[in-house]
Amino acid sequence: MSQQAIKLYRHPLSGHAHRVELMLSLLGLPTELVFVDLMKGAHKTPEFLARNSFGQVPVIDDNGTVLADSNAILVYLAAKYGKGQWLPSDPVDQANVQRWLSVAAGQINSGPATARLITVFGAGYDAEEAIKRSHGLLKVMEEELGRNTFLAGDKPTIADVAAYTYVSHAPEGNVALTDYPNVRAWLSRIEALPNFVGMQRTAKGLQEA
Repeated sequence: MSQQAIKLYRHPLSGHAHRVELMLSLLGLPTELVFVDLMKGAHKTPEFLARNSFGQVPVIDDNGTVLADSNAILVYLAAKYGKGQWLPSDPVDQANVQRWLSVAAGQINSGPATARLITVFGAGYDAEEAIKRSHGLLKVMEEELGRNTFLAGDKPTIADVAAYTYVSHAPEGNVALTDYPNVRAWLSRIEALPNFVGMQRTAKGLQEA
């Protein structure tokens, strides 16, 4: 029985949604991309709120299983379709992956993701503080990627998928990657994975989750 296409409700400029789009592509899963017009408030309609009461993208519908939150979706996809590759079973390895999922929701979100929102979308945050947080994060990543090929070890996991997009697009928020050769090499390793798909460059503001 062939795999039914998984619906991904997303906006093409959402880094959070791109995490899920990238994971679906890396897993080789058939995907139906459903455009959510954030500029017109499509994410706040009763129909969309029935899928995600927080009114945020991304959301997936996997043959009736509806899930929201980018990191939660990554865990689901890896556990169901990853055949052990993207979400390890060893408790220590799992904890290392979870650590980076927390970083994606924390330092990455408040650093490079926020800096990008300011410059690209005109969001009303403190640019200097966001850039400072971004470089603090990148210094830690640079050191750890000097020891590991990928964030949670020697193989790619959902930790890398969760972290990739906003780090890759950090220069859009005036966060230069020039001083971080290990980070740039890691980005290149992600981009060399089979079925990699990038996120398009940006134009207008949006809301993400």
